[in-house]
Amino acid sequence: MVCDVEDPLAPLMELAEVADAMEQARADVDRALWHRALRNNGAAVATEVSLRCAVASAALEGAEYDLDDVRAGTVTDPLVQGALRVATELPTLADKWTAAPRQVLARLHLLAARDLGDEDDLGRPNIDRDGSVRLATLCVLISSKTSLPAALVAAVVHGELLALRPFEHANGIIARAAARLTLASRGLDPRALIAVDTGHARRSPEYTGSSLAFATGTPDGLRSWLKHYGQAITAGAEKTTEICNMVQKGSIPSSGN
Repeated sequence: MVCDVEDPLAPLMELAEVADAMEQARADVDRALWHRALRNNGAAVATEVSLRCAVASAALEGAEYDLDDVRAGTVTDPLVQGALRVATELPTLADKWTAAPRQVLARLHLLAARDLGDEDDLGRPNIDRDGSVRLATLCVLISSKTSLPAALVAAVVHGELLALRPFEHANGIIARAAARLTLASRGLDPRALIAVDTGHARRSPEYTGSSLAFATGTPDGLRSWLKHYGQAITAGAEKTTEICNMVQKGSIPSSGN
């Protein structure tokens, strides 16, 4: 792959193992999205992926619950309910993401944090001047065209939002949703069918450690996070394939919601 030398993210592809991780992630996503179940049962797969990602994302925020209990509608934890709202609405936001990232982030916060804080603060970043500049720079990145892999851009968006923490509540849920929107809007996962958040949850200690390493801005820290991100996409693609197989066999339990 030839990277645009003027792209500020291009040097990230030169870090050890990053290009390989990105390429492997792309190949694994492509393979998962060719599954036969997606031809006639795409809606069922999408619903299950949405549920699994919401449960995983909430768990990464400390709200860990049994999948079947969430499926049955018996879990009222506001973090879980927020993650479910975000996951449900995510596919409708992909087309708006690159055109109006700030507005989409506000919408994600409203969905994720509806029952977690003051209603008047929903959708409003709570950051200082330096943070505002950093958020504005990130929004430019989200809106900009690039020849670099979608997975790389999504990883940077995800890591930056985790480091910046622009809102009072639910920043992790928002960061993970923003990364999935980046994968969708840049064509790697256009229907948001890859269960990426389950990949992060599966490697939870690594997720936490590598995201903190990313925030340091050092080459080793950046490499650690980017490599993790590629591997999380691969794990998410494996989970999507597993879900496709379950849908084909009719073994997905019905929802109580």
